[in-house]
Amino acid sequence: MTEHKETKKLGRDQLERIIELCHQVEEKGLDPFIVEVDDVIQVIKTYFPEWKNPEELCLDAEALHQIASAIKLQSEFITHRSTSLYTDPFLITAKLTSLPKKKISNLFLKAWHPIVELEQMSSTGLAEAVGYWKNLIPLGERWLQKSGPQLQTGTTTLAELENEDLIAEEEFQQELDTFLEELKQATRDQKNIEYWSFIGADSFRETARRAYLMSFLVTYGYATFEVDHMEEIIYVKPDETRRPNSQHSHAASFPISVGFDDWQKWREGAQR
Repeated sequence: MTEHKETKKLGRDQLERIIELCHQVEEKGLDPFIVEVDDVIQVIKTYFPEWKNPEELCLDAEALHQIASAIKLQSEFITHRSTSLYTDPFLITAKLTSLPKKKISNLFLKAWHPIVELEQMSSTGLAEAVGYWKNLIPLGERWLQKSGPQLQTGTTTLAELENEDLIAEEEFQQELDTFLEELKQATRDQKNIEYWSFIGADSFRETARRAYLMSFLVTYGYATFEVDHMEEIIYVKPDETRRPNSQHSHAASFPISVGFDDWQKWREGAQR
């Protein structure tokens, strides 16, 4: 009986995630193809035999309605691309690269419609300009003016900086290498690991430090993110094919909140 209740609860959670995902696509104008129709339909088919009361059946119907709306958005997206003569940017780039410079110049001249503006200096404007330069303080005097209070400088020792947590005790690259090796060990028997499961620690300070190191691993190309939109879970895995300091034109920003409230929420879930 308890297992049956857990199955129904899991099914309701899945339907609510489907509805929320479709809402986000429609309200925020996201790419409608992030809704994997075959997958969400399979989820609905799996849990449909479990629904008995009207509330559960209404939730199931709402999920189907939202999926239909997402399919409609996908259809409109394709129709818009086809009717607007959409061309892939890479094809346009390849076409332009193959054209001779003279041909490109002629095309530019045909499409160029410059805006012409006529400006004229008046006697009043000239008088204002002369007055401005006459009243301006000479450059040598302006440089003599004090820009602000002078600060006393001093020296400090390495131990003092370490005590103030201004620098790390070990070289940052060495710490990054150690962290990468830890990620490789964590994913040795699986293709990836949940982001919070890997960076989460007993203290918020340590969690923030691990998230900071992870951001460098991803930036340098040592690791990559994978996002499960249905489950709203972020995974991370080492990337053996990339090398540090490589330039990736398709790099994109991927913000992840690692605030104190997020850490507390993770701790509560991890302790259950």
